Amino acid sequence: MILSRLTLSQFRSWPRLELDLDARPLAFYGPNGAGKTNIIEAVSMLSPGRGMRGAVPGDQARQGVDAGWRIRAAAGDDEIETSALPRANRTVSINEKNTPQIALGQILRLIWLTPAMDRLWIEAPEGRRKFLDRMTLSFHPDHASLSLSYDKAMRERNRLLREQVTDPGWYRALEGQMAEAGAKITQNRLAAIKAIMAAQTCDSDFPAAQLSLLPGEGFADDPNANDIAGRLETMRARDLAAGRSLSGPHRADLGAIWGPQDMPAALSSTGEQKALLLSMILANATALEGQPVVLLLDEVAAHLDADRRAALYDRITALNAQTMLTGTGPELFSAFGPRARHISVSRSDGASRADEAS
Repeated sequence: MILSRLTLSQFRSWPRLELDLDARPLAFYGPNGAGKTNIIEAVSMLSPGRGMRGAVPGDQARQGVDAGWRIRAAAGDDEIETSALPRANRTVSINEKNTPQIALGQILRLIWLTPAMDRLWIEAPEGRRKFLDRMTLSFHPDHASLSLSYDKAMRERNRLLREQVTDPGWYRALEGQMAEAGAKITQNRLAAIKAIMAAQTCDSDFPAAQLSLLPGEGFADDPNANDIAGRLETMRARDLAAGRSLSGPHRADLGAIWGPQDMPAALSSTGEQKALLLSMILANATALEGQPVVLLLDEVAAHLDADRRAALYDRITALNAQTMLTGTGPELFSAFGPRARHISVSRSDGASRADEAS
């Protein structure tokens, strides 16, 4: 058991929710709009960033931007609280001490899968890059601070580019910072891919995938800091014309070929793409054996037949991870039986409520 207690106040549709948790998977079911996803979104806020929906704090308050919200959780020996006052950024405290968000990555390893990710393989690289970085963060908590350093230097470089500054002296320091952080970001991504591939199983329900990091135009497979700095310098004239940085680790992509026919993910069926994502998520959790892993699976039963759902639940109960799932009806989780807790979520007069099934 990783999280033993969760309390929500004025978060999304929940005026108040108090849950005592144990090691069993937790299956929330109810109609669309009842508030199921709001619970696991709140849990996702116990990690750095904007959580599984990428929402700004003002959009998460139950009563709008003029209200606030609070999430509290007991995680092992730590008491975590994150909250947002009206029209303000969210704050984080651990054991009643204010702390940067990135410290959350040292306490919990949050992994999630949402319906929005179902189109991951056929949409723009940005989504796959974020997906990869979320997995990478679970292995390397420093990945968040490295990304912040890289992005900060890139924003300054982009400002120079927009203002059409041509003096190379202004660029060298920023490009050096981008190169140092970018090389470490790339190493972390490659290490995460290697760990996930090693943890995959070769069963028929969730086949293993051949994953790869596509570092972007002009880069070798594993660019170092000198490679990145050299590329940024070479691209400077082209970047000046565009007014932004067109090359670097921020343009990387995740490649995947999987299944018995070595099918590129983008050409697979919707069900196969879902199974591929689940295979990677399960491998991510498996590779983190011994770490405090919380797995959040939103509407996970979509595009899965009954046999594959049963196989998924068997895999989940075998994991050393705390798992929360959502779905529209109790029948979607019947294959769990008593191995999971089943909680009905409903909504009335704009407020959600939870009732545990007997």
